Amino acid sequence: MAHIVLGLATAHTPLFTLEAKDWQLRSAADMANPRLNLSDGRWLKYDQLLAEVGPLHAEASRPEELQRKAALCEQALDRLADALEAAAPDVVLVVGDDQSELFGANNQPAFAVCHADRLVTSDAFGRPGSPDWVLKAGKGYLMDARHVLPGHTELGLRLVQGLVDAGVDATSVAGFPEDGGQGLGHAFGFISQRLFRGRAIPMVPLLLNTYYPPNVPTAARCHDIGRALRAVLQAESSALRVAIVASGGLSHFVVDAELDLRVMRALREKDAATLRAIPRPALNSGSSEILNWVLAAGALDHMDIGWSEYLPLYRTPAGTGVGAGFAIWGGS
Repeated sequence: MAHIVLGLATAHTPLFTLEAKDWQLRSAADMANPRLNLSDGRWLKYDQLLAEVGPLHAEASRPEELQRKAALCEQALDRLADALEAAAPDVVLVVGDDQSELFGANNQPAFAVCHADRLVTSDAFGRPGSPDWVLKAGKGYLMDARHVLPGHTELGLRLVQGLVDAGVDATSVAGFPEDGGQGLGHAFGFISQRLFRGRAIPMVPLLLNTYYPPNVPTAARCHDIGRALRAVLQAESSALRVAIVASGGLSHFVVDAELDLRVMRALREKDAATLRAIPRPALNSGSSEILNWVLAAGALDHMDIGWSEYLPLYRTPAGTGVGAGFAIWGGS
């Protein structure tokens, strides 16, 4: 059988691709965002959010505090990269969401497996006229150009077949358009660029629709898919060493530290009931990427978390930003 040798989970916020001094650029974007999502399902403008909660996070959003947390995030990412290097997997399964980088409203699968041998990234962050911070983020996301990364066709195909046999209607993605900018997005490019350290490790992208109704799976369904994924890997005849990585999350664009800590605790304690019961209103916009973690948790709940970290990155006084989470299953 294939051996799951490691599990990782990490946020992939643009902040990780920028210097701390540039984080204020994202603060300005928050203040201009007319749809900031709250975990109770409401959408507010920044001035409405500030009027409701007050400048609760004014100290936490000061430049020097952002600089301190940026350093801690880099240390956490280095720890994940160290664990991946030590585990030496033959293939990495990355659970991530597509944000109109490959799919669109006319073709939006709930869950897809890419079994292409050549994985091509979108160049949407490298187009002329983009703001400087977007161009910088594009390099960190491998979205400044159409980069080609190695896939793993054999395992990808067997995952599609095995998951369908297990009752998971997995969409099959065999390749990418040669013309146009469609390709894999930041959820996948960031993992390769930041954690692979230049190694050409074959990747199988698992694309989960977390963002776009009407076919966003529930948390319970995501957990089920993760368990089915593990069963397929355990039935796999090869002796491949497999790592599973959840890319994205946690809460954003309004940080909900209570929600994030509840998720992190449930992961450590293997509390599947809590993970499966996360309500839809708490999973809108960027916070929906928590579902990537839930799917990975279903696949990895036979392993213990050896290390985890949580850093709420408040970039405005009203508390907009990202809940940056990091976790390692099967390592430390």
